[in-house]
Amino acid sequence: MLVLGFETSCDETGVALFDSRRGRVRALDGLIAQALHSQVRMHEDYGGVVPELASRDHLRRTLVLARRVLASAGRVPADLDAVAYTQGPGLAGALLVGAGTATGLACALGVPAIPVHHLEGHLLSPLLAARPPAFPFVALLVSGGHTQLMRVDGIGRYDLLGESVDDAAGEAFDKSAKLLGLGYPGGPALSALARQGRAGRFRLPRPMLDSGNLDFSFSGLKTAVHLLVRANASDPGAHADIAAAVEDAITEVLTAKALRALERTGLSRLVVAGGVSANQPLRARLDRAATAQSFEVFYPELSLCTDNGAMIAFAAALRAETVHGRDYGFEVRPRWDLAALSAPAPGAPD
Repeated sequence: MLVLGFETSCDETGVALFDSRRGRVRALDGLIAQALHSQVRMHEDYGGVVPELASRDHLRRTLVLARRVLASAGRVPADLDAVAYTQGPGLAGALLVGAGTATGLACALGVPAIPVHHLEGHLLSPLLAARPPAFPFVALLVSGGHTQLMRVDGIGRYDLLGESVDDAAGEAFDKSAKLLGLGYPGGPALSALARQGRAGRFRLPRPMLDSGNLDFSFSGLKTAVHLLVRANASDPGAHADIAAAVEDAITEVLTAKALRALERTGLSRLVVAGGVSANQPLRARLDRAATAQSFEVFYPELSLCTDNGAMIAFAAALRAETVHGRDYGFEVRPRWDLAALSAPAPGAPD
């Protein structure tokens, strides 16, 4: 099956082409073309994503990128067996652009239009790595406003173990960056500044580290950063040290909770996915723990950590057997619980 996937949930327009026949042995081989446009430059003057601007830019980019992807793969629209799109969660207007474009194209071609959960795309993206995990595994999903731990037994077989009760890890990075006077996007800017800082000069709280459950809370960390920045206002050089302390606190909590999830489930494979999975100190911390405690840890390729069309096309290909008929009505779901995807795809690997 040849699937064209559209990702338009926020501030990146991603389009990709996945061929499930080529990816039967190794999923990565099925990814035959992709393109991505980031809106960072457009939003940075505003210090964050402006939903109306994001939607308008998706309108300008989706079909342009689709033509580029098809041309680079030597394919034409008539070759497609399905068209996929991100249904949610995300910005409503941005989601509507992708859903409308994908559904209209699918209708014109007479092929299925397959809606995909954005977080499921992230969750499954490590399967596109050169070293993919096998089911079952524990997944640490750290994407934007979501921080979750899931037990994953197969496609659509997800059991929520814990999640953020207020600010997610990505939000903690971004809000702390703003307190430090850094630009948008805040997370990568904070990590870059942290590399210049002195580790250990400041110690920030580790929220819910010893809560006994697998939930997360980072709103208190943001408050502590605010107080620390204010207390060191006369020392501009302290900002790099504070950034290092922020990154250390977040990665310690994420690592500790992930290890606790492995212990409670009895599983020995950990998957880390979502934008924060690109954070190198987090990867280093988890890699050290994996070596010390004899478990395996898997990540997406760095190019697939942020939002992208490849994960949408791939997730749709895995779920294609559950799609029946040619219903071209569509809706978007700006809020959508990943745990609600409980029905496995027939014939999916487990």
